[in-house]
Amino acid sequence: MSEKNEAGIWQGFKAFLMRGNVVDLAVAVVIGAAFTNIVNAVVKGVINPLVGAFGTQNLDSYSSCLKGPCTGTGDAATGVRILWGSVLGSTLQFVITAAVVYFLMVMPMARYLARVEARRKAKEGAHEIVEISELEVLKEIRDELVAQRGSGRGESPGYGEGPGYGEGPGYGGR
Repeated sequence: MSEKNEAGIWQGFKAFLMRGNVVDLAVAVVIGAAFTNIVNAVVKGVINPLVGAFGTQNLDSYSSCLKGPCTGTGDAATGVRILWGSVLGSTLQFVITAAVVYFLMVMPMARYLARVEARRKAKEGAHEIVEISELEVLKEIRDELVAQRGSGRGESPGYGEGPGYGEGPGYGGR
């Protein structure tokens, strides 16, 4: 491989790593792994004992015999068994994990982001009100000046009187 080719490969690799998506994804994976430990601790330390108070903490032992004779456990088991307890346990683990993630992370973050957005909109709204009120004041001043100019043309000195105003070529009179 030539040096030019290696430099091109390294430049491409560097550009790939420096893209925001790759770095964000790496951070998300690391944070996700750390957060998984927290969720598992909550499920194993709090939720499973609460579920165990009403039944059992380990559902893996529950099964139904499809074709007998079903005797023994583990590798020594005979017959055909449906291990519905492990499916139910995994399903409950998923639902509990999803609930913990939703109630401990998603909901509080959504509330926080909604408050931030409301503050931003309130600031924008106040800024727009100030701009609108300034614009309204300027319009009122303009309208007042136009009204004064229109009603005062013949009455006040300096408007419409004296030589050169409204006379001469290009004006065509009043």
